[in-house]
Amino acid sequence: MSKQVSLESTTGGAVGLTARRRRNALVFWSFVGPMTAGVILFVVIPIIWGLVLSFADAQTTITPKHFVGWANYVAVLTDPQFQRSLVLIAVFALFIVPLTLAFSLLLAVMVNAAPWGRGIFRTVFFIPTACSYVVASAVWRMSLFNGLAGGFANTVIGWFGHAPIAWIGTATPPWYWLVLVTVRLWLQTGFYMIIFTAGLQDIPGELYEAARVDGVRNKVQEFIHITFPLLRNTTVSVALLCLIGAFQAFDEFFNVLGSAGGGGQGNMSLAMPPLVYLYNKAFTGQNYGLGSAGAFVLTAVIIVFTLVQGKVFGVGRERS
Repeated sequence: MSKQVSLESTTGGAVGLTARRRRNALVFWSFVGPMTAGVILFVVIPIIWGLVLSFADAQTTITPKHFVGWANYVAVLTDPQFQRSLVLIAVFALFIVPLTLAFSLLLAVMVNAAPWGRGIFRTVFFIPTACSYVVASAVWRMSLFNGLAGGFANTVIGWFGHAPIAWIGTATPPWYWLVLVTVRLWLQTGFYMIIFTAGLQDIPGELYEAARVDGVRNKVQEFIHITFPLLRNTTVSVALLCLIGAFQAFDEFFNVLGSAGGGGQGNMSLAMPPLVYLYNKAFTGQNYGLGSAGAFVLTAVIIVFTLVQGKVFGVGRERS
């Protein structure tokens, strides 16, 4: 009898455990399932289909007609316009990455040291992040740097007796770089400021107290010897994110240098980044095979630059 009771209790426990596992699995997939399905449907499948198109002749259709091997990749890599776009976006990254690091870190340090209103300042500086790149580009183009005598920038330089400047339409000097860099700087600095602020708040206050005992007497020395070294991982992360974002730049170039209202060629010949080049090839020229090949080439370039930058900054290197 005791053996029978023991067997029944064991069987009942196993059934209960199985039912509990099924309920947990059902709850898990109820939350994760829709997101997984969305990622597969809108990310994984388009990437795989784009890879197929990159090896096929796909003009005026997203259905591959016949496979052409590496022909699309060779055509993209040997196109002087695409080569110039890669050089241009590298120069753009050379400007925007250090400037974003400097301004976002400066704002984070200033806000973190504020005696009051830290939350208010963080909110104010973070607000531009919520603004659309398209809207900001339109404001920069049509209001701040519109080239007219009544534009904001020309009004300011007019106070010092300088003649109005056609900020977007002149190739020499290339004033359009000022427009492109400042609009992205305004849009993304607040976001990276929040990341730096989190890093600053993770630094123990005892280190600053010990430094004062050891003879550190001003904020500059504290920043050089304590703050910046301990923000190394945060700085590397921000630099990598900035670099990837710079190589993916599209909206500001397309809407600032394009024809009025965005789109069209306009002054796009002055500065055409890779994504605008691929947009023109894939959607304007309807050569989806060539556009897909260029997208994977650009992805490879971003990966290479990211790995190089990570190697330079010592990502993954153990501290001595």
